Amino acid sequence: MFRTPLSLFRTLAIAEAITWTLLIAALITRAVTDISVVVTIAGGIHGFIFLSYGATAILVAMNQRWGVWPAVVAIASAIIPYATIPTELWLHRSHRLEGAWRLEQTDDPRDAVWYDKWMRWFLHRPWALGLLIAVAIVALFVVLLILGPPGGSRS
Repeated sequence: MFRTPLSLFRTLAIAEAITWTLLIAALITRAVTDISVVVTIAGGIHGFIFLSYGATAILVAMNQRWGVWPAVVAIASAIIPYATIPTELWLHRSHRLEGAWRLEQTDDPRDAVWYDKWMRWFLHRPWALGLLIAVAIVALFVVLLILGPPGGSRS
């Protein structure tokens, strides 16, 4: 399904924007009807996709050998509602999403970076990579749930 970095990044960028819509609709619903559970549900879904998008941005940035600036822009775009869409368009138009997953080592000296061997190992085993990322996201999600919602809880 995600045979290229572009397809994975685009899917998560769109999903992140969709969950912003869900969260905004839930906030409006709560304001109009005073049903607060909708924000809890939409916020949880959005939070999970937000973290998934961030993990995807990091993985794609490493695979595509982006510099610091494109990686920071990609990750930070999730904070602004709907910004992942223009960010994905910018990255695509600037050819930063072109190419395949780097599954084999080449003569390029950048392939000797300490994490490349591990990244190639996981890219050859997408089930293990997916499991590792899912476990990391769930662990971070649980920690964030324990810490509480942004801005504190409403009393």
